[in-house]
Amino acid sequence: MQIPSAAYWPTTAAEAVAIQNDLRKQVITTDQLGHVSLVAGVDVGFENDGEITRAAVAVLRYPDLVLVDQAIAKTPTRFPYIPGLLSFREIPALLMALEKITKVPDLILCDGQGIAHPRRLGIASHLGILIDVPTIGVGKSLLVGKYETPPDERGGWSPLVHYKETIGAVLRTRKGFNPLFISPGHRVSLETSIAYVLACSPKYRLPETTRMAHHMASNMKDDK
Repeated sequence: MQIPSAAYWPTTAAEAVAIQNDLRKQVITTDQLGHVSLVAGVDVGFENDGEITRAAVAVLRYPDLVLVDQAIAKTPTRFPYIPGLLSFREIPALLMALEKITKVPDLILCDGQGIAHPRRLGIASHLGILIDVPTIGVGKSLLVGKYETPPDERGGWSPLVHYKETIGAVLRTRKGFNPLFISPGHRVSLETSIAYVLACSPKYRLPETTRMAHHMASNMKDDK
C-alpha cells in the first residue's frame, strides 16, 4: 500500500494539539466509501518498556472475514504517552505496517477512537485523513462523552454525546457483554460505522479485524 510521507511530525504536546485542531477540519463524517470487499484491523503494542512501537495490520475479505494479508512493523517510539495524543505515538509504526501490505483495504477498523475524542481527532480520524481511507474507531473504553446504558442485546446501542453533540454510539456486539464505543473515523457515517462493526463481529465482543490485529501486535512470536 502506498503511504504518503508525513512532511512534519511533532515532538511536543503543544505542537500535537495544534495539529489536531487543524486536521479536525478535514474529517468527513458522511459516507464516502465505495464497495467494500476488504476490511482491515490495526493495533499497536510496545516492546522494551515502551521504547519500541510494534504495529500490526490484518486484512480480511469481506463479508466472510477470511484473513488475506497481514504485516507487522516495529520502530523506535518517537512520542511520549499523553492521553488524548496517542495517535502521535502509534501512527508512525502503523504507517510502516500499512506500507507492507499488498491488498489495499476499502475500510479500516482502528483499535481506538474516531471523533469520540476531546478535539474530535482520535487515532481513527487521524489515520484516515493521513492515508485517505475510510476508517472507524472501535474503542473498548470511554474517552469522552455521556450515554445511557444500551439495551442488553446484540445490536443494541445508545448515543454517545459530548457537549450536546452526538460523537458516537455505545454498541453491544454481544448480549451480556460490555459495549464498545464506536465513532466515525473518516469518510464514514455513524450509522454505517455501527453496521460494519456488527458485521465484523459475528461471534465475539470485538470485531475479527481487531482480534487478529491485536494478536499480531501483542504476540512477539508472530513476527513476519
